[in-house]
Amino acid sequence: MSSKSWTPSSWRDHPAAQDVEYPDRNHLSRVLEKIHALPPLVTPSEIERLRHQLSLVQKNEAFLLHAGDCAESFEACTHDNISAKIGLILSFSLILIWGARLPIVGLLDGTSFQAPVSRSIALFTCNSPTEKVGDKQVLSFRGDNVNGLDPNDRTPDPERLLSLLSSGFASLSHPRAWSLSHVRSPALRKEFERISEGLSDALGFTRTIGYGRESVSYEQGGGKSALGEVDFYTRNPIGIKVGPSMASHELVELLDIVNPDKVNGKVTLITRYGAAKIENFLRGHILEVQKSGHPVIWICDPMHGNTLTSSNGLKTRNFGTIISELTSCIRIHSETGSRLGGISLEFTGELTDDGFSVTECLGGSMELSEEQLELRYQSFCDPRLNFEQSLDVAFLISNHFKKERLGHTRSDNDVLYAELGGRSPA
Repeated sequence: MSSKSWTPSSWRDHPAAQDVEYPDRNHLSRVLEKIHALPPLVTPSEIERLRHQLSLVQKNEAFLLHAGDCAESFEACTHDNISAKIGLILSFSLILIWGARLPIVGLLDGTSFQAPVSRSIALFTCNSPTEKVGDKQVLSFRGDNVNGLDPNDRTPDPERLLSLLSSGFASLSHPRAWSLSHVRSPALRKEFERISEGLSDALGFTRTIGYGRESVSYEQGGGKSALGEVDFYTRNPIGIKVGPSMASHELVELLDIVNPDKVNGKVTLITRYGAAKIENFLRGHILEVQKSGHPVIWICDPMHGNTLTSSNGLKTRNFGTIISELTSCIRIHSETGSRLGGISLEFTGELTDDGFSVTECLGGSMELSEEQLELRYQSFCDPRLNFEQSLDVAFLISNHFKKERLGHTRSDNDVLYAELGGRSPA
């Protein structure tokens, strides 16, 4: 598909695998007319600036941090929640800058109010357009952008698209401080303190590379592989999720469609295999893309392939398994002459009313157990790393890049890998 043939409506000429059937098409048309008259969530100049920043990531001159929720509710799009999320991104970024000595391109997944029906939503599994609730068959929940979580509110409502825009514009960033009192292991706490002290000494460095609030960009939606959605996104920087079900030749065929001119900084490949499968698939995908000559950014999503159900029935993830996929990803890229350009995490900096972090993922330096999951489990969709667990990941990646930058290799007694990568929940 030539990029010259693209128009804002050309996607309608292709089948859309995740289309929404609105019962009142006239109502939908009226809402779309209102939306067309409103200012865009992002401007063309912002998109071009993002593409330039992504080209720096592709050239290993920056690192990409993509973070947010799998799916969000309109009610959660508040001043406090957005501030906490962006504050966590800034804290995470500062730690990475200290170790990698690279600027960070931050992508906040800030409009995830719709999800495909093949994705698990809330605490139930939704694999078809409908589901049975009690003795009644209802439409599946597709996210606040489409319909409501309440079984009586499942009819797709175009007015929700207007609410999406209001929520998408809500953004406010405030950096926040963190403490290390949650870290159980004395050895790990000492290592974190050493890195934190070094970061404090190096904060002036972040100003010299132009890092600030303006460095945080917004991703508008996500890439999908159905032809209609692919055509819609071909004029924008696009993220493609790559997992075990995608054959290597299919990945290259998709790259030929979305980036026929092989433009730098346009395509980001988000790998999400699961710790048990990454060894079988990532290497082949990397080698096939290298052979095709397509310029891409590789980032690791160590979250989605590592979801499990706890003994008390809650969807969760094990921190040690997340770290296992991440470290395997870094190693395989190195072995194939490639380089990991970023990371995609589902995390949150939000606190409960009593001032505590959420409890949705097992393990980490706080050694969260299954019994503790129910204390503050608040996810609208998939389980997220909390503030403390997110900083665990930041410290580990920062330490890796610092060792790489200084020409050091990881030793068997590396505290971060031993305490985080090798730790199982108590």
